[in-house]
Amino acid sequence: MTKTGNAAGKFNAGRAAEYAVQSRIALAGYDACHELAACLLAADLGPGRPARILVAGAGGTAREIVSAARLERLWHFTAVDPSAPMLELAMAAVGEAGLTARTTPVLGEVAALPEEPIYDAATLIGVLHHLPGEAAKQSVLDALAKRLKPKAPLILAGNRHAYESRPLFLSAWGERWRMHGATAAEIEAKLGKIRQGADPPASDQEVAGLLTQAGFEEPTLFFSSLFWGGWITHRRG
Repeated sequence: MTKTGNAAGKFNAGRAAEYAVQSRIALAGYDACHELAACLLAADLGPGRPARILVAGAGGTAREIVSAARLERLWHFTAVDPSAPMLELAMAAVGEAGLTARTTPVLGEVAALPEEPIYDAATLIGVLHHLPGEAAKQSVLDALAKRLKPKAPLILAGNRHAYESRPLFLSAWGERWRMHGATAAEIEAKLGKIRQGADPPASDQEVAGLLTQAGFEEPTLFFSSLFWGGWITHRRG
């Protein structure tokens, strides 16, 4: 997770430990979304070319890195996250995949990186809905844009829509956890935590507006799963 305020504090050692399991239950198609993101970046940048990829909010499973590295051996990844437990978890996954030499970990926020347009692509997956308020969301997108080369692709993915505006989706989320063995009390606790702990953009249009204001082109939706959406866009040249 990348960002300000208490977003990093949400992902302490306890939550980091359960992240890999819970994220795959909460997001049906977790691995498919990451694999498609990797395929889109490879198709956009072209096969067999060296590239520097900025992975913002890399903490957790490092699935963005592992999936992309399977396609392109000449890519190097900068993994940025303000949560030490989450970044440690990600780097453990990177190490297990034999990718340590191709990955530079950075504990902190994107805004702390040198403000140079040196990256060929970036990802921001599972981050935006954890940032409270429009200003925090805009800030991280602005920081990404400043560090990307003109026309460089950005993969953005996360929840959108106010949760209470989609009661059927909320219920389906509950059924998803029940499908994986959660009790009624556990489901209620999980849904309560979700309601209190996130601030997703209100719509696809709001996501597009945030990106446009940061200097990106109109995004294209490539993945959707209940509240989750995945888009590809490019920094304007």
